[in-house]
Amino acid sequence: MFSYQGTVRRLSLKKLLLQLVIQARALSGADAINALRPFYFAVHPDFFGQHPREREVNENSLKRLNGYLENLQKPGFRSFKPTQLTFYVREKEQKPSSVQESFGASGFRAVSFTLRTRDLLSTVLDILNSCSLSTEHVQNLNSNVDTRSNQGVQQPFPRPIKWDKTYYSFTGFKDPEEELEQAQHMETTLSFWLDNNEKSAGKKLKDSLPLRKELQRLKDELSDQLQLSDIRWQRSWGIAHRCSQLHSLSRLIQQSPEAPRNAKGCTVIFTDRSGMSATGHVMLGTSDVHQHWTKIFERLPSYTTLQRKVLLLEDRISHLLGSIEIHYVEELQPMLTLEEYYSVLDGFYNRVRKSRLLFHPHSLRGLQMILESDRYAPSLHELGHFIIPTTCDPSALQWFIIAKAQEAREKLNRKEELVKLEKKLIKSAADKFSLQQLYKEPSISSVQMIHSCNRLLEESLPYLEGMHLCISHFYSVLQDGDLCIPWNWKK
Repeated sequence: MFSYQGTVRRLSLKKLLLQLVIQARALSGADAINALRPFYFAVHPDFFGQHPREREVNENSLKRLNGYLENLQKPGFRSFKPTQLTFYVREKEQKPSSVQESFGASGFRAVSFTLRTRDLLSTVLDILNSCSLSTEHVQNLNSNVDTRSNQGVQQPFPRPIKWDKTYYSFTGFKDPEEELEQAQHMETTLSFWLDNNEKSAGKKLKDSLPLRKELQRLKDELSDQLQLSDIRWQRSWGIAHRCSQLHSLSRLIQQSPEAPRNAKGCTVIFTDRSGMSATGHVMLGTSDVHQHWTKIFERLPSYTTLQRKVLLLEDRISHLLGSIEIHYVEELQPMLTLEEYYSVLDGFYNRVRKSRLLFHPHSLRGLQMILESDRYAPSLHELGHFIIPTTCDPSALQWFIIAKAQEAREKLNRKEELVKLEKKLIKSAADKFSLQQLYKEPSISSVQMIHSCNRLLEESLPYLEGMHLCISHFYSVLQDGDLCIPWNWKK
């Protein structure tokens, strides 16, 4: 009896130690990507072609997640902050979960979670557990890592991976890889895809025409009534959804006509939350009630002081960095509130001020930069402005800016020419195919748009007459009949 209990205790201790070893095991970047493949299949934007809002949420969250994973792999990088992410996960049935999640009627659920981990393995497990996905294959992965470590040889992770049955159950397909391969095969050429989707897009477009007219009428009416500069939307909501939001604003004006007058001369943006944006626009959260919108309108005059503080911080940072101009580019950066943007500037200013960087006064005059919270390495945008991480090492920041200053000036000099060429090609393509509208998603660069338009002008595509065409990263037909095609489409 005693011997049996001792054996049980030894086995339990051995199992516990094994679990601790697995948890402490460090994964490589490639191993982490392999381990997250069930997650990527569940949230990949290509599977949300008919749901533009959810697709955009997943695209933005994936960018932030990739930045987090890159930070984990950077040698000596220790400055982490909790990162909250939201994904729409494809799933047939609801599963119990401790994370905040809600289901829609389209076969997917919204999952929100916060990453606080400092190693790849813990991060991978947190992501999978938060999305109610199996983690058994991660333990198998650790066994392979352990074997390679003992052998002292770096070998590639064995392929293919045989996923757990729960992996296939949440996708609703027998084999997601095969389904994606078939979809890519069907979308091989632009003409083939248009031939198969032109009729359905045309019908959706025709059905949406009355709502499109109603949307323009409401937008013009409210802009005149409140004397607004513009009314915009952060996300690619459908026409019906946009009309509903404008009707809500119209009802608010009827119920409380005084407060909205504070928005005179402003731009109103319908987005995920309410407040004032970093660029001084009025943000109306689409999930907020009228009382919340009313409070935002009432608070608008009080933002004047904070706007002045933001301008002062931008000037101080510019002075420390050789008179480089600090910008916030709405199309390229996350939608920040004015309070959040002030906090970003204040933190960056204190880091730069304490580092005492040696920039010659006014040596960077005429150059531009934007601050990014989700990056760790500085970069130079194709339009000439620097993209600088808020946590960038000051000495690395100084070296990068000095090394790239001349290239940045050359790109800035070509910026106006590039933008003019882009507009010219958009007009030429729209005229040639008699398009109602030709536009691009914010994530498409000017160079990509120019490349796509140049190639379109070489084609004969009668399917496009009277359509709304969006240059994107993938093929899809939006709910209101807009055609989305990838910028690098194949002939």
